[in-house]
Amino acid sequence: MTAPKSATRSVDTNLDDISRITPLALRTSIRRGEHTGTTTGFSSGYLQGNLAILPADYADEFLQFCSKNPKSCPLIGMSEPGSPHIPELGIDLDIRTDLAGYRVFRGSAEYTSVTDVSDVWRDDLVTFVLGCSFSFEAAITRGGVRLRHMDANRNVPMYVTNIATTPAGRFHGPLVVSMRSFAPGDAIRAILYSDRYRLAHGAPVHIGDPSQIGIADIMKPDFGDEPVINEGDIPVFWACGVTPQMAIRNALPDFAITHEPGLMLVTDVLAEAAEFSLQTSPKPNQS
Repeated sequence: MTAPKSATRSVDTNLDDISRITPLALRTSIRRGEHTGTTTGFSSGYLQGNLAILPADYADEFLQFCSKNPKSCPLIGMSEPGSPHIPELGIDLDIRTDLAGYRVFRGSAEYTSVTDVSDVWRDDLVTFVLGCSFSFEAAITRGGVRLRHMDANRNVPMYVTNIATTPAGRFHGPLVVSMRSFAPGDAIRAILYSDRYRLAHGAPVHIGDPSQIGIADIMKPDFGDEPVINEGDIPVFWACGVTPQMAIRNALPDFAITHEPGLMLVTDVLAEAAEFSLQTSPKPNQS
């Protein structure tokens, strides 16, 4: 396992200021190399996305993996082969430059960390953008519940669990979770708020004892930063979009690109509007 990479906010601004930055302004700042850290707390109310970029001959299997594991892999966008653009997710959005950090895999579990993938882009690559829990964090904070990692200017901690995903073709692996700790009353409120956002992983997958899901030491996350846990806090665990990275490592495609954990694609799509559209979309006819 590669050591966790810290992804704290790269600009010295308060939470109210960063929450009001528009997605386009943030992506432009990232593209220019001005913002290099986590996107947690930024552009409040907009969908953020995890990234998985694969050769076209792996795309169908990965799409099936997402379909079978919607909790950890809620699909919010998919590109045409070779295109670095997904117009429905953003104006002037370029997948190659608009995340602060990428991981490039070349046929093994090892990867290279880069801040721009333009030089390695291929005509056969298909981009999948998967929902991120950062999108429901805004609802939690709007409800008056503080998030300890945001107050501490840290990336959310993430852990590999002993819960298996449902395999699809060559893709398989463990569920990865993100953790946020709360006082008991705030934990209930956070759970209720997050449950409204199915495109951002929805309700938690586990509450309480981390050892029950295979986490030996909660203070040593596999990704992200060390958690802030106050006395009496309850740890709450949500499915995490880093899960596909584990599946990609197991599938070992000849080439793949993912995001650095915590460094997300911030889209122009309003989270609540997307959830409303999902909930009110026509249902299949039933006989």
